[in-house]
Amino acid sequence: MKVLIIGGVAGGASAAARLRRLDEGCEIIMFERGEHISFANCGLPYFIGGEIREESDLLLQSPKSFNSRFNVDVRTLNEVQSIDTKAKCVTVRDLRADYVYDETYDVLLLSMGAKPLIPDIEGAKSGRVFALRNVPDAVKIKKYIEEEKPGSVVVAGGGAIGVEMAENLKGLGLDVTIVELSEHLIASLDGDMAAAVHNYMREKGIKLILGNGIRKIEERGGLSITLREGTLCADMLIMSVGVRPETELAQKAGISLDNRGCIIVDSGMKTSAEDVYAVGDVVEVRDFLTGKAAFVPLAGPANRQGRIAADNICGIRSLYGGTQGSSVIKAFDMTVAVTGLNERAVEKAGVEYDKTYIYAGSHASYYPGSAKMCLKILWEKKNARVLGAQIVGFGGADKRADVLATAIRFGAKVTDLVNLELCYAPPFGSAKDPVNMLGFVAENVISGKIKQFFWHDVAGLSYNPKALLLDVRTDEEYSRGKIEGCMHIPLHLLRENLDRIPAGKELYIYCDSGLRSYIACRILRAKGFETYNLAGGYRFYSSVVNQKKLEEYNCTKQK
Repeated sequence: MKVLIIGGVAGGASAAARLRRLDEGCEIIMFERGEHISFANCGLPYFIGGEIREESDLLLQSPKSFNSRFNVDVRTLNEVQSIDTKAKCVTVRDLRADYVYDETYDVLLLSMGAKPLIPDIEGAKSGRVFALRNVPDAVKIKKYIEEEKPGSVVVAGGGAIGVEMAENLKGLGLDVTIVELSEHLIASLDGDMAAAVHNYMREKGIKLILGNGIRKIEERGGLSITLREGTLCADMLIMSVGVRPETELAQKAGISLDNRGCIIVDSGMKTSAEDVYAVGDVVEVRDFLTGKAAFVPLAGPANRQGRIAADNICGIRSLYGGTQGSSVIKAFDMTVAVTGLNERAVEKAGVEYDKTYIYAGSHASYYPGSAKMCLKILWEKKNARVLGAQIVGFGGADKRADVLATAIRFGAKVTDLVNLELCYAPPFGSAKDPVNMLGFVAENVISGKIKQFFWHDVAGLSYNPKALLLDVRTDEEYSRGKIEGCMHIPLHLLRENLDRIPAGKELYIYCDSGLRSYIACRILRAKGFETYNLAGGYRFYSSVVNQKKLEEYNCTKQK
């Protein structure tokens, strides 16, 4: 059997290695139009920033080492120009020797990946404008910074690469501004969870311009960047507004694509063409939770898809079960982790859901170094199935996100989190882990022990004559900030001050995190009051609301 693979990196290289392990006699040829078949593309921002010092550290396998280990004929700087699925043949240009040749196949695997989306903007081809896809791109950016010594940079796009580039460029001493078209950074987050990221990035000196986009780029000594609202000046610009699947070859070959330009594959990674498979960032996937078509370019799924395709090529039935979008981002010392659906996706899917937020320590509070993380979880109302989770914190967020990703993959109910027996020692966690705490809170909501209200409900309470906001924090906490119009009774004084609370009122109660206010709710409910607990507490409320006020101010200022 002769298998041709177009493209390496995650999906193609994984498939080639698996094929060889399954079939020692198979002839495998891999084509890569670039110089490298397997490199750490997720490490590129850290190479630019100097955390990864040597270019060679990004190269996971060389053509020579890959051939030596797996007996794969690796042809770098060989660009496949066309595919003839009827003749089962590809046409290739050797970019070194500059000649064209044909290669036949029994099976073809497509793994061309995705390329940066460069908007059709005047001036986007300037020599001061860069995109980041591969090692040569990273070397080019690094060389420009070292030689030209720019003082300022605009990063267009606030996704994972945009945030990571902002951090690394700031570390090099540049003045960094992120321009993001949507209202918040990191699209997989909900806007309320992104508020803490915005606050922290600004503390680190990153300027954020949100809900705005670039319309024109002009060279005037440096760059003059015209936005939809306002203008910016910078010495260089990094385009990081997203990626699109590189599927022109497949389209010309008549292979079926979806409306995003992704190759349509079945659960065995087979395309519409006979004996042609596709994996990685070029393919349409199924969302694990909704079953709907999606485009989720991530390295982990690409590697699994390569393995699955190789299995099926070798006659081993293997199916891809869908992508749930688990990801983690480092933003300076902050960790942002996401798995499953966010609120926008759940609402779009038409699923009736509930949610809650908690603050919890990264490990036992009495052990030095504990830091708070904010966790948000969504679950389906009819069956309590976990739909998604988001975590923003400074330690242990990735660990908890991995636990929740596993729970989602195995169809856990949010109440099942209560019973998870997770590793505990003071330096690593708490006896009641944050994941357990999510389960406890959700169980209380589902069982009716507590009713919640959310940060976005607060403004509407002023129109409810029966509503009374009650702050149960300490005097010191209250003096540092409060929700206007509230009554203040510290929790430890609540029982002796019940006569101050008017009868017949609906009590909307808050503390800093939601824990003490839960206790207050239980006390007051036992006394006959209708009570609601502010999910996430004042800390979450103030983070989101103050952030929104700042964005409104910045938007007015730009105008």
